Amino acid sequence: MQNRQLKYFEAINEGISVAMERDEDVYLMGLGVPDPTGVFGTTKGLREKFGERRVRDMPISENGMTGIALGSAIRGKRPIMTHMRLEFAMTAIEQIVNQAAKWHYMFDGVKAPMLIRMIVGRGWGQGPQHSQSLHSWFAHVPGLKVIMPSTPRDAKGMLIAAVEDNSPVVSIEHRWLYGLHGAVPEGYFKEPLDGPRVVREGKDITVATLSYTTVEFLKLADQLAEEGIDIEIVDLRVINPFRPDVLIESVRKTRRLLVADQGVRSAGFAAEILAFISEACWSDLEAAPSRITLPDGPTPTSRALSNYYYPTKADYIYAVRKVLGVSGPDIPQPEPEDFLDVPDQNFNGPF
Repeated sequence: MQNRQLKYFEAINEGISVAMERDEDVYLMGLGVPDPTGVFGTTKGLREKFGERRVRDMPISENGMTGIALGSAIRGKRPIMTHMRLEFAMTAIEQIVNQAAKWHYMFDGVKAPMLIRMIVGRGWGQGPQHSQSLHSWFAHVPGLKVIMPSTPRDAKGMLIAAVEDNSPVVSIEHRWLYGLHGAVPEGYFKEPLDGPRVVREGKDITVATLSYTTVEFLKLADQLAEEGIDIEIVDLRVINPFRPDVLIESVRKTRRLLVADQGVRSAGFAAEILAFISEACWSDLEAAPSRITLPDGPTPTSRALSNYYYPTKADYIYAVRKVLGVSGPDIPQPEPEDFLDVPDQNFNGPF
């Protein structure tokens, strides 16, 4: 059933299950993976299916446990390491950046096939230690593959491909995606880790997006079309190694670029995309490429700050208009009493 609908968290859960069924060397580990809630539902029921030996809870010792996962990987296992927040993985940064990413280069091609899941994103005032999007950190590290699936199909297919890859792969998931649904094939399939995809064709401007920002711009496309603006949306999907060919082709067609990134502005991945395009497409551009990101400040906790920290629908539309050099009707900004730091209404999860 190619049109079968699954939610994003269900697609991840199914992808893990398929990978574990196909290869007994695949195992799952992480803080809370056997819990009843199962890390936003992504690991729910897997211990009952595969047993305690292959679905393992862990203590609050991320550095040590990531090292154990790496040690098992270089001995032939294929661990799926789950960190409930990207911030928790930061305590294991030495194991990920200095060890897993380097083994293939340092020790005569020794493989370290491990998938490291990290969860990012805002919600309910999670604040500066629980809602950062530091994907550009990991994209900066040679030897790591870094993926950011934005659809349920990619969530399942890229996960299976990542488990079967012989390189360490970091998968970064925005938690506002978990309740969104889409078509996902049954059984085994892989989505190649081959880089950007055009997810909406257009002719006026290319919008390069990541993760949840892809969903936000897909929701805005019809509203922009009512203004006569036809956006082409390129979902970047794989940010290391970054293969720019699809994006370059799109920009050469539309001659304009806006990059929408969920990270902060300075030294972020959006800046890297602008550099790529400026180097490759300078003579093709009819307007200066631009970016819309989070501001350079810690992610806030309070309602008063979060309503002004995160870009709104109006901010995105104004950014598109600015690159095109056009005006349009005023778009009301949210009222101060509105609380925008709440997930999509389809989101499910206690955290």
